[in-house]
Amino acid sequence: MKISKEAKVGILAVVAMSMLYFGFSFLKGSDLFSSTNKYYVVYNDIGSLQPSNAIKLNGVPVGQVKAVELLQGQYNKVLVTLDINKNIILTKGTRALLTSELLGGSALALQIKVGSSQLQEGDTLVADAEKGIQSLLQEQALPVVKNADSLIISLNRIINQFDKTGYALTKLLETTDQTAQGINGLVAQNRQAITASLANVNALSAALIETEKGIKPILANLQTTTDSLKSLRLGQTLAQANAAVASLQKSLTALEQGQGTAGKLLKDDALYQNLNRTIVSVNKLMTNFRQYPKRYVNVSVFGKKDKGPADSPADTTLKY
Repeated sequence: MKISKEAKVGILAVVAMSMLYFGFSFLKGSDLFSSTNKYYVVYNDIGSLQPSNAIKLNGVPVGQVKAVELLQGQYNKVLVTLDINKNIILTKGTRALLTSELLGGSALALQIKVGSSQLQEGDTLVADAEKGIQSLLQEQALPVVKNADSLIISLNRIINQFDKTGYALTKLLETTDQTAQGINGLVAQNRQAITASLANVNALSAALIETEKGIKPILANLQTTTDSLKSLRLGQTLAQANAAVASLQKSLTALEQGQGTAGKLLKDDALYQNLNRTIVSVNKLMTNFRQYPKRYVNVSVFGKKDKGPADSPADTTLKY
């Protein structure tokens, strides 16, 4: 049987289209010779996840993303269809973790829950997502950026304070310069007076030195006098003076009380009167002796002795 050219062209076209389809599927990562089960998972955001992205279990590829669909009736959530090898047994509670690849792509990692019942084809897995490198970098960089902003604000404040301080220092230096110029002018105007004052100070210093030389002997004499006063034993001398005063006070008390001879002289009127009479009698006797000395002393060889007038008994009588 002879095949026409048209049939050959048609067969060749079908074979080419089949090879193109199977080659394109193979390049997409589809395993054309293995059967898969379809599962579903719903995400709020899939990031850079695309169909044909790998599905891994403990790092081993076990399937691929079949399709993604936007669910506008469910707050724009994303429905992801998964093709997973039939020999992979999934259980209830299995999580489909959306991960980020190192070069920026996305993949799904399965986390099978041990001890649960098996899922059937077409069931929905639990959606989960891990933080990517970009998210971690953002989380780590956000406090650094905030601190950097605070640091920049603080630096700006410090710079503003430095500006104010620099202005104040400039004013202070200007004022200091003006003050120094005024002092220099004042010194220039009063140079002669300052020189004379310094000369007077020098003369005063020399006079003080000479005065010090004169004061030193005075201080030495004062020290000697102090040592002499220490050697007098003033305490013992004062004690003796107190004892003498006490004895004198005792004697005066005895005189006041009429004790002893001196006390009787002061207090006994009879003794005073007798002494007074005795003195009077002595005076009369002396007077009589002067008038009639021959009565008491006989110097005559011849003649009669003149005895003179007789004395009154009252003149020689003493009362005790």
